Amino acid sequence: MLKVVVCVSGSGTNLQAVIDGIQNGTIQNTQIVRVISNNKGAYALQRAKEHGIPSLCVSPKDYTNRAEFNLALLQAVEETSPDLIVLAGFLVVVPEEMIQRYRNRIINIHPSLIPSFCGTGYYGLRVHEAALERGVKLTGATVHFVDEGTDTGPILLQKAVEVKVGDTPQILQKRVMEEAEWKLLPQAIDEIARGQIQIGRRDG
Repeated sequence: MLKVVVCVSGSGTNLQAVIDGIQNGTIQNTQIVRVISNNKGAYALQRAKEHGIPSLCVSPKDYTNRAEFNLALLQAVEETSPDLIVLAGFLVVVPEEMIQRYRNRIINIHPSLIPSFCGTGYYGLRVHEAALERGVKLTGATVHFVDEGTDTGPILLQKAVEVKVGDTPQILQKRVMEEAEWKLLPQAIDEIARGQIQIGRRDG
């Protein structure tokens, strides 16, 4: 059984996709053992509660400095002894100690085809605004391992999504979620659970 911790900051739509995948069998042999949010008001915490998943908030606002927060976050993760940490819209820089301790066991979902529109400052609607400003015809989403850089870890899966005439950032964001993010993240977790993903390449 793959034990997963999901880290979230907002509404938790990707978390919901993972929950649904486990419930409908799209994701096999996997259990979410904890949901962690840095935001007390995150609807993702309510989603976890509704599905009986243990959850808690670890907010930087509750600590006097970043080092204390990093330690508390790491402790909240380690208490569950996870096999995999999933960043599903987690808008916090992951502590280096956590990356080192869970090397190649932390994955992130990013709403573009990396290396396009990624790195520092590219998150949420900003990614889709940039894609529309650049005039790309295809965008999409990427699941990648997390390393010390921002969106620089090895890529696991990608899926392209068409950009359409008249798209706004909000419309494009919704399409990328529906057509790519909500499919890719469950697929990546399932493939990891079944031992089908290797670093730097995908078999099958």
